[in-house]
Amino acid sequence: MAELQIKRQVVLDTETTGLSTADDHRIIEIGCVELVNRRLTGKTFHQYINPEREIDSGAIEVHGITNESLADKPKFVEIVDDFMQFIEGAELVIHNAAFDVGFLDHELTKLPDEARRIKESCTILDTLKLARDKHPGQKNNLDALCRRYEVDNSNRELHGALLDAEILADVYLAMTGGQVSMSLAADDNRDKKISHNETDTQRNKKRKPLRVIKADQQELEAHQQKLDQLEKASGGQCVWLQQTNKP
Repeated sequence: MAELQIKRQVVLDTETTGLSTADDHRIIEIGCVELVNRRLTGKTFHQYINPEREIDSGAIEVHGITNESLADKPKFVEIVDDFMQFIEGAELVIHNAAFDVGFLDHELTKLPDEARRIKESCTILDTLKLARDKHPGQKNNLDALCRRYEVDNSNRELHGALLDAEILADVYLAMTGGQVSMSLAADDNRDKKISHNETDTQRNKKRKPLRVIKADQQELEAHQQKLDQLEKASGGQCVWLQQTNKP
């Protein structure tokens, strides 16, 4: 019997003090959710971080995180081991991965005697590139993808790393196969209700026959009157009549 292959993915997002590591901007929030074999496990990693510098006003407008709120939060060096342990060996699913990976590596290079880099610990899947390949010439930011795949993002008034990671997980699953928010617990409950060796055909045979309701004479006459009106208005081109009058 073939051994079951387990694929572990971590959907990740960050918030930062600004847009560029060239200006020594820093990470202020990391949010991760875990997927195993395309199912949400409920395991998360979430941490606010003291960046040891001021946050740009433009960044605060995006995520709403202030300098004051981070004053008592741990520094990156204090949380790095827990974070790296959480993502170790996983495939990271990130929207615009170059941005987040660049900032994470920037943080790692600041730590003395720290040799680890993100791509040495994980593989990377960029959902922005995936979306652009699937939907060229269209908007492919997270809000646009939520609309396209009918993922609820009504709570996303401001950006937030954990919330955005949770939303991205739903978008990723929908974009790559239509499976959204399917937790392991939900799947276990489903298996209890439906036996593994019971086919769809067998289940359908247990159902009662569907009731067929036929139109009465009055409804048939009203239908014919409507067709006659369409025939007259279209100059004899009513498609319905053309089909029903075929020999």
